[in-house]
Amino acid sequence: MDKTERLFAIMDALRRHRLPVTAASLAEEQGVSVRTLYRDVQTLIGLGAPIDGEAGVGYMLKPGFFLPPLMFTPEELEALVLGARWVGAQPDDGLGAAARNALAKIATASPEDLRDRINDTGLWPVAVWSAKTPMPVLGQVRQAMRTEKAVQIAYGDEAGNATERTIWPVQLAYYEGKQTIAAWCCLRGAFRNFRTDRIETLTVTEERYGKRRAVLEREWRDSWQHDPRHNGRDQPG
Repeated sequence: MDKTERLFAIMDALRRHRLPVTAASLAEEQGVSVRTLYRDVQTLIGLGAPIDGEAGVGYMLKPGFFLPPLMFTPEELEALVLGARWVGAQPDDGLGAAARNALAKIATASPEDLRDRINDTGLWPVAVWSAKTPMPVLGQVRQAMRTEKAVQIAYGDEAGNATERTIWPVQLAYYEGKQTIAAWCCLRGAFRNFRTDRIETLTVTEERYGKRRAVLEREWRDSWQHDPRHNGRDQPG
């Protein structure tokens, strides 16, 4: 993580805390020394961030930092909270952390401090699976879709036989308890759905998609709507 990313991460951490947080705690969260954390905080203060700090107590962010005119109805806020908590329950650590940071930003980036309302919506998603096992492939697939880079996978069928193939991910669906990648399969020359729990290995390459993802998405939607075999189940590879 470079310094710019670290400074944003420190701001995100301060947004999440209602009470002062110690330099040692912040340093451990960011994976840096306390001395580096002190320097980063001084850099942020020099850039105008309203950070209060007291020796032996810790740092906290003053209310009112970056205040665009954001106002939410009760239903809008409940939708944001429930959606973010559902994302946080998925086995995608990157999206889970992003959802928590987004809620913290929403809470403090409005004329009204929304942290109490966010903590007391009374809405929680219920996960039907027993444990959330992190799946790094989800972050890699999202990266591939953002950069339009081809992905090489070893994919197992129901019998456990694996095939090597190159795919161009188009969509990533998060079902309750499983995830599915809709992609153009270069091996089959057609769109296919791939269950993430059957992917044995995955590598994001430097090879670009053969088409822009926006074009592939339109073609995928068209094929899905006009093919009677697509009834909501995963296609065989």
